[in-house]
Amino acid sequence: MAPSDIYDPNEVSPLAWRLLRVAAGYEQRTVEREIDDLMQAHISMLENGNRSLSQSRRQTLFDLYSAELTDEQIEAIVTHF
Repeated sequence: MAPSDIYDPNEVSPLAWRLLRVAAGYEQRTVEREIDDLMQAHISMLENGNRSLSQSRRQTLFDLYSAELTDEQIEAIVTHF
């Protein structure tokens, strides 16, 4: 089962988003280059809790990070943060 089938990206906290990104080895600018039409400012606002991305963008972002992490890492971050 894919992590996105277990966890709802809409329920991930701002801190967990930041931790997922860092654990996956991405800088904000790198994410900007990986996902079309997603700017570093969007990532920053999501991680600071100032703005929410659309559901499809959150899903794409979650999938990007999940591809670099183990199921255990994702569970630990999403569950505890």
